[in-house]
Amino acid sequence: MTYRLDKIYTRKGDAGFTHLAGSSISKDDLLVEALGTIDELNAAVGLTAVYAADLKAVHDCLKQVQNDLFDMGGELHAPGHMVVTEEKVTWLEQQLDAFNKDLPPLKEFILPGGNTGSATCHLARTICRRAERCMVRLHRQVPVQNVEMLRYLNRLSDLLFVISRVLARKTEEKERMWER
Repeated sequence: MTYRLDKIYTRKGDAGFTHLAGSSISKDDLLVEALGTIDELNAAVGLTAVYAADLKAVHDCLKQVQNDLFDMGGELHAPGHMVVTEEKVTWLEQQLDAFNKDLPPLKEFILPGGNTGSATCHLARTICRRAERCMVRLHRQVPVQNVEMLRYLNRLSDLLFVISRVLARKTEEKERMWER
């Protein structure tokens, strides 16, 4: 068996550059920023999955999202290799509808919080929105070949909002509503 990473540090990035798709680019390049934010989002989704371990449907959904986000990063590394598809966006919508159907309708905005799992999911949601903004900036600078990635992130933030509500109900925590 060969290992992908036999040495963790290479010292190649010490001068502020990294290598992507055979090219050397600055670590403050918008593409690197988008990749880093998607990676941060993946970590936050993983943390949320820890708090959802006893809710199989939610946990399985979040594990799939993590794989999709990893694929998205790969796609940004190698343009032309499209893995984030319309079907993945449709799958997110189906998950969203399934989790939302048993939730009470909202009459007011929800403040992030509830319990630890719900609060963690709200944090993942806000990171997702930042990743989406990053991708939009990148798309304006260098058009992203696969706009399904933009749709995916937009839908994912909605799904994370709904999952935060599901997780708040897990411990029968009352959602905190915004007070005018």
